[in-house]
Amino acid sequence: MSRLIRNALVMLLLMTVITGIAYPLAVTGLAQVLAPSQAHGSLIVKDGRPVGSALIGQSFTAPGYFWGRPSATTPTPNNGASSTPSNLGPTNPALTKAASDRIAALREADPANKAPVPVDLVTASGSGLDPEISPAAAEYQLPRVARARHLDPAKLRELIAANTEGRQLGVFGEPRVNVLKLNLAVDQAAR
Repeated sequence: MSRLIRNALVMLLLMTVITGIAYPLAVTGLAQVLAPSQAHGSLIVKDGRPVGSALIGQSFTAPGYFWGRPSATTPTPNNGASSTPSNLGPTNPALTKAASDRIAALREADPANKAPVPVDLVTASGSGLDPEISPAAAEYQLPRVARARHLDPAKLRELIAANTEGRQLGVFGEPRVNVLKLNLAVDQAAR
């Protein structure tokens, strides 16, 4: 019996070292070598300081910035610790009200803009943290940002195009614009 207990304890210790120490260290080291940016959270750095991640949205509400998708995380928007979809179905009155409120906020921020509001500006993504919007959503906001920043709309279109990523592998997903990267480019252009 004592031999069985000793064997069980040795196996527990061995597996703890392998799965709890050696494996995580090996995976972390491999990630540092093969994909260092992703291993460090895909951080976006400005003036030597991290200002955000390319993978997690940020809330922008000033008229001189492009706004991202609404966040489904509560109580703090874009909180990675509470990533979750809203789980509201298309017939749920709460979803309709949230979308209506967001449309009203967009219309209030730019009353002259009578274009249809792109759906990604009024609905949260599956994770509630999406850092990207469609090129159409960026184009919709362009007049407001141009007026607030006193920038030529053609210059903003260039910035949108420069910050638009195509489909993954040429076929998966849709073209998208990272809102934080675009807003940093707008900051740079407005100097």
